[in-house]
Amino acid sequence: MGGLARTFIFLDLEATGLNADDPKITELALVAVHVSSLENPVRDASGEPQLPRVLDKLCLCVDPGKPLTQVASEITHLTNEQLSGSEKQKFDSTLINTINEFVNRQAQPVCLVAHNGFGYDFPLLKTELLQHQRDLPSSMLCLDSLQSIKFVDNQSCPKPVYVKGRYSLPELYRSYFGKEPNFSHYAEGDVLTLILVFMYRAGELLEADNNKRWGEIRPMYM
Repeated sequence: MGGLARTFIFLDLEATGLNADDPKITELALVAVHVSSLENPVRDASGEPQLPRVLDKLCLCVDPGKPLTQVASEITHLTNEQLSGSEKQKFDSTLINTINEFVNRQAQPVCLVAHNGFGYDFPLLKTELLQHQRDLPSSMLCLDSLQSIKFVDNQSCPKPVYVKGRYSLPELYRSYFGKEPNFSHYAEGDVLTLILVFMYRAGELLEADNNKRWGEIRPMYM
């Protein structure tokens, strides 16, 4: 993986609900990290990896055009009134162009990374794009950090002990760093947490062959 992608774009979406709710995006964050920063992380005195100094960020709130579920609003601390009151625009062609321009200015090839990306973020983003007859390049690499961490754990321990929630992003961060992550369920905060979790296991994850191409991602709903 490390030899294929030059830039890893870490992605997190907040939305109006879960898969069964036919959700719409309310917030998205993309943070681009060059592979060199993952292969050679800066570490503090205790040996913990630090966020790279060179990061490109794209963080946007979006008017979903439909009500947030109560649970989604409680988790994300976003409401329809906040988004409309701040005159946020809907997911439209301008936003899609912005995403594509952000991706295109990175060193190529690019790999998109999300935690539970195959189960949620990628299918939802695909849905929003296709509803505007647009899409990302089908050859773009995609990596689900949840599945990849499980994959490398299974490689080293074929019968790992199952613990509920063990692979959630906050639990992985607690396990690796011994403290609480900052700004959970806040798109940029979750992305920065994901980058640190990824960097903690970068040596294994960059070697793991557990990715897909964007063209293999199916929309969540149509």
